[in-house]
Amino acid sequence: MNKKTNQPKTYKDGTIKRRAIRPSKTPLKIIQKQIKDRILSLIELPENVHGGVKKRSNITNAKPHQGKKYKLTTDLQDFYPSIKAKRIYDTFIELGFNAQCAFYITRLTTWKGELPQGTPTSTHISNIVFLKTDYQLIELCKTHNITYTRYIDDLTFSSQSDFQNVIGEILDIVLQSGLKISRRKTFYNGSQTVTGIKIYLHKIDAPEKIITKAKEEEALPDGMVKPYTNYRNNILKTNKRKK
Repeated sequence: MNKKTNQPKTYKDGTIKRRAIRPSKTPLKIIQKQIKDRILSLIELPENVHGGVKKRSNITNAKPHQGKKYKLTTDLQDFYPSIKAKRIYDTFIELGFNAQCAFYITRLTTWKGELPQGTPTSTHISNIVFLKTDYQLIELCKTHNITYTRYIDDLTFSSQSDFQNVIGEILDIVLQSGLKISRRKTFYNGSQTVTGIKIYLHKIDAPEKIITKAKEEEALPDGMVKPYTNYRNNILKTNKRKK
């Protein structure tokens, strides 16, 4: 819901934004946490991937793009439900898991044949399924001196040089993965917010609405939880020069 109007959020064309959250129930949730901790978290991911990875966040995802003149941001449409059970099974087979193990991982982490949003394993599964595409994008970006990061379904590319002529190749690699790109969330320009973080030449910062909330918290007594202040401080501390 839109907090200002108390109406459903919509796209510019008036289409209502929908996102189905399907958290798992307790017995299954316990099993999924074990799968995540004992299997999924052991699969190595490149440093470009920040969503669902320990000690990485939307902040670490935005930081590499600081000071870059040109930025491309795009979003994978219906990311979780677009990842089907067969694709998950095939991915684990390709990774060297035996058929029985791949079957049970797939069976215990999917809902009605697709990856649900809101379970302990879904982000890890999505990262692993998208891994092949990540490496293709990393290779292309290295060739053209482009910085690439991904935070779940948000992809960001940046460079000091204009790389508009490479955008077609980037998007083609993503589309070849079988996933759809949200065209209404695809932008190429210099001044952008990356995963909720404002990017500047010599620093990164929270967007204005977070800064306003943090300032409002200054009136709160010491000892009270100040989430907006803490969040902004976590962003700003990345700007401190290391000795």
